[in-house]
Amino acid sequence: MNIPILNTVRLLSILAPILMLPTSCKQDLEENNSAIEPIAGVETNAANTNYKPAFDGQTRANGTVKSTFQSKIITSALSQPWGITDLPDGRLLVTEKSGSMRIVDTLGVVSAPITGLPVVNNVAQGGLLGICLDPSYATNKMVYWVFAESVAGGNVTAVAKGKLSNSETTIENAIVIYRTNPPNASVLHYGGRILFDKTGHLVLSTGERSVIETRPLAQAVTSGLGKIIRITTNGQPALGNPTFNGAGALPELYSIGHRNPQGIAFHPVTGDLWQSEFGPRGGDEINRVQPGLNYGWPIITYGIEYGGEPIAPVKTQQEGMEQPVYYWDPVISPSGITFYKGNKIPSWQNNLFVAALSGQHIARLVIQNNKVVGEERLLEKENQRFRDVIQGKNGALYAITDQGRLYKIDK
Repeated sequence: MNIPILNTVRLLSILAPILMLPTSCKQDLEENNSAIEPIAGVETNAANTNYKPAFDGQTRANGTVKSTFQSKIITSALSQPWGITDLPDGRLLVTEKSGSMRIVDTLGVVSAPITGLPVVNNVAQGGLLGICLDPSYATNKMVYWVFAESVAGGNVTAVAKGKLSNSETTIENAIVIYRTNPPNASVLHYGGRILFDKTGHLVLSTGERSVIETRPLAQAVTSGLGKIIRITTNGQPALGNPTFNGAGALPELYSIGHRNPQGIAFHPVTGDLWQSEFGPRGGDEINRVQPGLNYGWPIITYGIEYGGEPIAPVKTQQEGMEQPVYYWDPVISPSGITFYKGNKIPSWQNNLFVAALSGQHIARLVIQNNKVVGEERLLEKENQRFRDVIQGKNGALYAITDQGRLYKIDK
């Protein structure tokens, strides 16, 4: 009768370490996790300034796990493409800076130029810029676009609309519905992205035109320069816009204090408006734009003048002015942006993709709780100036470059 008891004791003595193993392993795992070093950030070059960020992670975020994806060049036959949007059937409608629109199918066949557009001023940073489709495009064929227009007194950022003909060869009844003010001879900083919000109104980004005399107008509520604008499809101020203090404040203003914003996109979960903005020498920004707020330019910035001197007054923060969610120093020249809403590459879901010109890559920003917690650079070996990026109907990303390429980026 003693043998079974001894066997039981012996068995328990053998099993005891095994039964304890999961707890021990879990402890080791927790200890190992606490010792894991963050992935080094992608930026290794020296900054232009020694300005201190307002919070941890506002610049030079940690890296993130490298993405696994495929990319291919759909066509190299475009001429300085600037804006891109997708048609209901998955083809792409592209603006070319010189003043043309073209349709590109998913095999890379490029249409002849679409006629009927107003004349653009294509000098320097001008030209035919951002583009979007009416939410009811399938039935009304309405297209909206931004362009640099020469008017009495100089140049302006203008918005036009028209109907794409059934033959898809011309824009019918094109009309300008909105112009920024005041005109200026500058041929720089037009801004130029446009999209629809969920209420069916147009959201437009405008630049402050760069020159010293117009730079302060980014802060002026009587001017459309250096702003996010929200208007109806007829170019009138949209209902529900914020009210800015000051005599003569324009009712179309949504936010103020921007330099040269060339990217806008709505977060797929929160619905918040996000924006990319060119800084001077350093200080490129990503902002979460909220109605009625002031984003600081030219009073606060994390950059300096191109000649190397500080921007006066030397400030990176001021009460009543918003901080960027993220900034780059040195710059990457962030142009078009889009959020990834697909599920083909799960690790990309709700990530922000930023087309970088001087950076010659597409930045992937991992965002949590409205902060950037990881950054990756895609296609940086292509040596291309990436101008815009969107997600197509098939879930793939499509990106255009100043050199005329259209890329498809997918699993």
